Amino acid sequence: MFKLLEWIFGSSKERAIKKLLPLLDAVREQEPRMVRMSNAELRAQTGLLKEKLAQGATLDELLPWAFAVVRETAKRVVGLRPFDVQILGGIVLHQGGIAEMVTGEGKTLVATMPVYLNALTGEGVHIVTVNDYLARRDAEWMGPIYQFLGLTVGLIQHDMGLYERQVAYRADITYGTNNEFGFDYLRDNMAVRKDLQVQRGLNYAIVDEVDSILIDEARTPLIISGRPERSTDIYVKVDEVVRRLQKGKHYEVDEKHRHVIITDEGLEVAEKLLGVDDLFSDTNIGIVHILEQSIRAHNLYHRDKDYIVRNGEVLIVDEFTGRALEGRRYSDGLHQAIEAKERVPIRFESQTIATITYQNYFRMYKKLAGMTGTAITEALEFSKIYGLEVVQIPTNLPLIREDLNDLIFATEEGKFKYVVNEIKRIHSTGRPILVGTVSIEKSEKLARMLEEEGITDFQVLNAKHHEREAVIIANAGKKGAITIATNMAGRGTDIKLAEGVRELGGLYIIGTERHEARRIDNQLRGRAGRQGDPGTTRFYVSLEDEVARLFGGDRVKKLLDMFGTNKEMDEQPLSQRVVSRSIERAQRQVEEYNYEIRKHLLEYDEVMDKQRKYIYGMRQEVLEDKDVTERLHQMFSNIIMDAIDQYAPEEELPENWDLEGLQRQLKKIFGIEFKFELEEGEEPKSIHDTIFEQVLKEYERRHELLAEELKKQYDQQVKEGIHLPPVDFKKLARKRIHDLELMVILRAVDEKWIDHLYEMDYLRDSVRLRAFGQRDPLLEYKQEAFELFQNLIQSIELNVVQSLFRITDPEYRKKRHIAIKTGSQTQEEDPFAHLQRYSYIAADKEADRSFSAFDTRRFALGGKGVPQVDGSEQEERKPKGVPVRVGPKVGPNDLCPCGSGKKYKKCCGRQLVE
Repeated sequence: MFKLLEWIFGSSKERAIKKLLPLLDAVREQEPRMVRMSNAELRAQTGLLKEKLAQGATLDELLPWAFAVVRETAKRVVGLRPFDVQILGGIVLHQGGIAEMVTGEGKTLVATMPVYLNALTGEGVHIVTVNDYLARRDAEWMGPIYQFLGLTVGLIQHDMGLYERQVAYRADITYGTNNEFGFDYLRDNMAVRKDLQVQRGLNYAIVDEVDSILIDEARTPLIISGRPERSTDIYVKVDEVVRRLQKGKHYEVDEKHRHVIITDEGLEVAEKLLGVDDLFSDTNIGIVHILEQSIRAHNLYHRDKDYIVRNGEVLIVDEFTGRALEGRRYSDGLHQAIEAKERVPIRFESQTIATITYQNYFRMYKKLAGMTGTAITEALEFSKIYGLEVVQIPTNLPLIREDLNDLIFATEEGKFKYVVNEIKRIHSTGRPILVGTVSIEKSEKLARMLEEEGITDFQVLNAKHHEREAVIIANAGKKGAITIATNMAGRGTDIKLAEGVRELGGLYIIGTERHEARRIDNQLRGRAGRQGDPGTTRFYVSLEDEVARLFGGDRVKKLLDMFGTNKEMDEQPLSQRVVSRSIERAQRQVEEYNYEIRKHLLEYDEVMDKQRKYIYGMRQEVLEDKDVTERLHQMFSNIIMDAIDQYAPEEELPENWDLEGLQRQLKKIFGIEFKFELEEGEEPKSIHDTIFEQVLKEYERRHELLAEELKKQYDQQVKEGIHLPPVDFKKLARKRIHDLELMVILRAVDEKWIDHLYEMDYLRDSVRLRAFGQRDPLLEYKQEAFELFQNLIQSIELNVVQSLFRITDPEYRKKRHIAIKTGSQTQEEDPFAHLQRYSYIAADKEADRSFSAFDTRRFALGGKGVPQVDGSEQEERKPKGVPVRVGPKVGPNDLCPCGSGKKYKKCCGRQLVE
């Protein structure tokens, strides 16, 4: 039935392409006009297109014109004229979709057309690649097209400083890696001044190798960290314990889900070896986690597969690309456990200062698009999570590559022996061979086996030899070449066939194992048969391979029992179609399993994402020097209301109210004596307005006192013969206090947000155990995260109010001056030092010092009333409990202030929970 419908209506792929054909025809119609233009006339099209935009035309309406301009420009400038199929790909990218184009079809050129069209708005276009080399290559290769047409091109590289990045982001088109774009976003939201920010908004992004970045990297959060937390000695001690524990007796390992379980006997042995009475006591509970991580390090993370050791440092190996991930570290103590296992120097754990996942970063762009050679198997995930539809673009020339059926073997050893013989046979014909392996360990094993057979003329490409990648790939298409590579091989670069190789049948691809994702297998196949070249691919699979062993099910296990001990069958392929089907089914199960994990993680991260946007929005208001008077007045009001709720709660009888305690608390916060009375029968909240008026009056008095103080300073300097221009002291006082307000808010937000991230990490770890109590961990996480967030806002407001009223107190300033002059209190180090390390340059130390009596930097950043944050080592922090009392502005059960009549938690408050 399905085939009949497909025959009548065409496949979904054909229908998608059919919709694009009218636009392709429109581009073709424009081409003759462009061909007749001079270079000057062609350049002038950019100005004309911008004029049309200004007059109200849409980008969709201008697409045929703009695409035709780029097609002709590319032909003249770089000698490449986009094919019709490349224009189809460009249309998909402009429409905010994913163009799946077979490897070698020229995706780099495809992007130039939608990039040019969308850059006409002046809002910026980001082209995202997987590494610095590809970003630089593409910017240098395609940049001349845009520059010819009058647009500017920027490039972000890892080692660039602030100014270079600002220039790059101001360009119409900016090339860079996913890492750099994401980290720049985080650093911008840690900047202490607006002029230390680099990005100018997230308008439109085209993500190259979109499956690698948005699928493979989706579970890897970007983290900026600091604050060493605990001594590393405990990892060494625990590692020694784990080496003495027995698998199966003291702990169990679940390879499929990558979990470990310590048995009761194992805990008893660990307690004895560590010399502690109870590992689950408040003092020792953290050791249990380190113990689990150490067991995982010894049993689930393997050297030369999951990581390598280079120059005394443990480097993670990307399971999808085989590349070493410089600067990346496993979180949650796992990396330290591996370092202890490998007996290399252990680096401190760190506290998260800022974090975001690629999922949430890229979903902030107004329009997002992507291109890759392998996306269709993940089409559902792209659609559900990112709202991106995958469109398969036909090849320009027919694909003539031959994809042979898998050969199945009983054992891994037998498989590799067969593969060695196959390499010898194919090599004798002169055809180049690319052998794909799933790990460094397997690539080196195969290399040794070839050497034992007398074959030494081969190249090995893995994370240990990454610096030679470009040279190795460049030679991989030559006659007689043998290249053994992990999954990193050639992604983003062409393996070009040397003269005479085409006649031999092209490149021969040997896959030594099926990856858990079909997409990665397809990437390996895609190394051959580019742009109409011939080629052959085949996978060699054993029943002992990880995918078959962990996910193949009972049928594969029975076959392994049947054939695994038969030495005669060891090196002979099995003609079991059922095995191939089982492995294909296993791959689908793994893909679904990994998708569910990514979707589950996103559900958790969406809670944090809402909170992050709120906090970053608050920071941005401060950085943009906006008037915060209304926000401050709301803070004053909230703090007063919180104090009233605490000392005179409505639900208590009046005789239980502690009005004296309320007065003491308010004096502690605001530093002033309050006068208020509560008449009989009056609600406690009725005194809010009286107190609020006194607070505003006192704050205004502080402005007047400062103006008088500044005038005295001014008069004194004039008296000493210093020539100064006339000054409006009231206005100057307001400006100084305004600057102070901004700085104090910024500092409070940063300090409390960092602590909040720590609490959220702890909450996320702890809620997993709630499932054992038949409670939904995600629901519990949302509810308690909401309470923590309310507590965060309350902490920020209390910190801001206390700091402002302390710093604007003349007595406080007087004492501080004396302390600084006598040397009994030294000038504090800049408390934003921990953030400035990630903001490219240190803060400007030469702030306006015309009136030293009230220097903004000196008084806004110092004193006991303002919290200090730095990156120095601190005592180990213990997890904080979930706060009992919540609701700094309005309690979850109070009526929502929006006037709906609903409870706050059921109305506006839901935005932070759902």
